[in-house]
Amino acid sequence: MTPTVREEPVRMRRSPVAAYFELTKPKQTALLMTTAAGAYLMAATGGVSWAIFVPAMLAMCAAISGSTALNMVFDRDIDARMSRTAARPIPAGEIAPATALVFGIALSAIGVAVAWVLDPLYGLIVLVGLAFDVVVYTMWLKRKTPASILIGGISGGMPALAGRALAVGALDAVGFLLAAGVVLWIPAHILTLSTRHAAEYESAGIPVWPSIYGADRTRRLVAVATLGAVVVLVLAGILQQITPLALFGLACAGTLMTGFAFWTVVAPSERKNWVLFKAASAYMLFAFVCLTAGSVFR
Repeated sequence: MTPTVREEPVRMRRSPVAAYFELTKPKQTALLMTTAAGAYLMAATGGVSWAIFVPAMLAMCAAISGSTALNMVFDRDIDARMSRTAARPIPAGEIAPATALVFGIALSAIGVAVAWVLDPLYGLIVLVGLAFDVVVYTMWLKRKTPASILIGGISGGMPALAGRALAVGALDAVGFLLAAGVVLWIPAHILTLSTRHAAEYESAGIPVWPSIYGADRTRRLVAVATLGAVVVLVLAGILQQITPLALFGLACAGTLMTGFAFWTVVAPSERKNWVLFKAASAYMLFAFVCLTAGSVFR
């Protein structure tokens, strides 16, 4: 009897538009855009200047999308070695690296240029965020140290800092707290993912926290960082004088998030780790909704 040959499932190729859209990591970009827009809106107490807000957010979106595309260009060899990322547009052969490079540079340049024209401080913060993401994190530290996510994570706080600075015309305490909240939130978002896929990262030659320091220390770091994120975001809400209801919602969500993070330390499991990863994005979105709505409707 002739043995049956097992065929690999055929993956449908994306359309060119869908492939380029995927190159920008739309979900991640949307979450960062929420922090930028929320930080601006919560400070625009005299009314929103749509002539500034709309192009500013488009510029931010272009810069974030461009930096993400550039990250995929520089990480294409890593992505090709991991099953989680092998289907991304570049390793899947849907977009040539050179084309993706031009795409990423063009988007980044347009985003920074428009941001700078609107307001030099806003443009500078956008540029710093892009530089930390592409140069410091991806090109310099990612392949060298597990601390790369903690240092490179500064880029994640720049959209919130930029949005706030654009609205108030300066850097202030609330802006720094919003940015710090995002940076401290990043371990719950990234280290939970690297814990789940630690073996793949190790096989790809990327030093991640769970592989170097172990899962227990990683869970403790995530829990402490999550507590820090909750504290600084609540403090931002207090300084911003958001409505009591919004502050209550912000504090309750933070308490639940922190409690679950510490529960994963006391009673770890793969399922809890994955739930925490999913919950992290929902918490950050809800936190900025509370901060924004609590400022706008006070």
